[in-house]
Formats: sequence, structure tokens, C-alpha cells
Amino acid sequence: MRISELSALSGVAIPTIKYYLREGLLPQGAQIAVTRAEYDESHLRRLRLIRALLEVGKLPVASIKQVIAAVDDETLPMHEMLGTAHYALGPKVEPEPGEDWQAARAMVDLLIEELGWNVHPQAPTRDELAQTLVRMRQLGVPIDLGPYAETARKLVSEVEMDTISFQGPRDAAVEALVLGTVLYGKAFDALRRMAQESESARRLK
Repeated sequence: MRISELSALSGVAIPTIKYYLREGLLPQGAQIAVTRAEYDESHLRRLRLIRALLEVGKLPVASIKQVIAAVDDETLPMHEMLGTAHYALGPKVEPEPGEDWQAARAMVDLLIEELGWNVHPQAPTRDELAQTLVRMRQLGVPIDLGPYAETARKLVSEVEMDTISFQGPRDAAVEALVLGTVLYGKAFDALRRMAQESESARRLK
């Protein structure tokens, strides 16, 4: 297909496609003339992935390049490739000085061990959860993560991971991970707030 067809099918403007080509986010098309290149389904898939990372994941171009590099590195195992995308989606948390942070991080590490979860020791999600625990303690919020951990496990194992095809194209797998992580996360948060409203009405009306 020509770049105009690629634009029409993907919903991405031609100048934006050319920008992605210049930045190396989108592979070059097959050159069939000096001023003409042909594109195929792989380019359409890649544009869908870029849009998912940019519009849904809200990632900067630099982070998108890291994810794309992982997708294109065929020697990188699927688990590590998905991990690159997953880590890019979360906030960047810097460890805080002091005993509060150390205690919170130790609590996170112990929780992961007790759950039997296989989470990398340097996973940024460990620090993200530790930061949340520090704030909870500072504000006097009771900490009981067990029910939340079980809900997260069921949600991921019975719903989210089933939306990812591990046998198809690598960029399609990352796209499904990004969409599932962000959109299911937003849907779950909205449902939880609605459940709070409903329970409040049941108890207090």
C-alpha cells in the first residue's frame, strides 16, 4: 500500500508517519521508485502499537523508542520484551532517604515473597508500591494489601493475560499488553469507586 493508504487505514496523518519514519519508530517501506515506497500489514501493526504507547500509555517518544527497540530485538525473550513495555508504563519513583522508605520497601519485598510472585528484584513497581506504603503510614491509613493482591492476581491471570497472543507478531503482543494494562486499570478503578458509592448508600441511607 502507498503511504496515503497507510494513513487512511491507520488514522495517522502522513506528516506524522513521516516523522515516525525519520525517528526510526516505523521501519522504512520497500522502495519501488525514487519518491515512492510500499507499506504492508507490519507497518499498520506498528502504527497501532505507537498510537497505543503514545495515546493510551502516555509515553514520551524516548520511552517509545526503548519499547520499539525491545520489540525489534528478536533475541530478547518475550517475557523480557513485555517487561520493557510494562516498566515504561509506570511512574519513575526515586527511593526516599530514611527508615520509613526502607521499612516500606522491606514490606513490599516480603509481600512478594509470601505471595510467591516472580517479580524482578529491581522492578520499578516495587519502589512504586513502597512509596504508596510510606504515604499510607504517614497519613494513618490502615495497610491490608492481601485482598488487593488476590484481586490483582485473579484479574491478571483470568482476564488480562488472556488478551495477549504470545504466538503472533511481537508488536501486537505489546499493543495488547499496553491497552490491557492501562484500560483495564482505568475500568477497575472506576468500578471500585462505583462499588464504594453503592456500599456507602447501603450502609448510610
